[in-house]
Amino acid sequence: MSDTFCVTITHCKTDPDKATLGFVVANAAQGSEKETMVFLSSDAVYCAVPEEMAKIDEGTPFAPLADLIGKFIKAGGKIYVCTPCMKKRGISEDILIEGATPAGGAALVEWLGAGSPCVAY
Repeated sequence: MSDTFCVTITHCKTDPDKATLGFVVANAAQGSEKETMVFLSSDAVYCAVPEEMAKIDEGTPFAPLADLIGKFIKAGGKIYVCTPCMKKRGISEDILIEGATPAGGAALVEWLGAGSPCVAY
């Protein structure tokens, strides 16, 4: 059984529920002592932009997205943000939340290539 886990998320503003659920699962994996990576691509790159992240609150029983992401980072989770997807949307590295790292698809391939299971939202 792998000691790692991956969650890929492709939605934020277009489907806030998927962004929220992705980070709920990522927190569950991190809490299960799995080294966990979230890869944000497409519209999900907005999850790593403070002003956009703060707008997402799906309500009970879910915590606001900002709280879920903060908990994930505090627990040692890794967040990689698709560099080409950022560029397409005019998002620069200097406006990303602390703990988010710009990365290309090669980072995801490397993580999965080591045998990590992955779910997508």
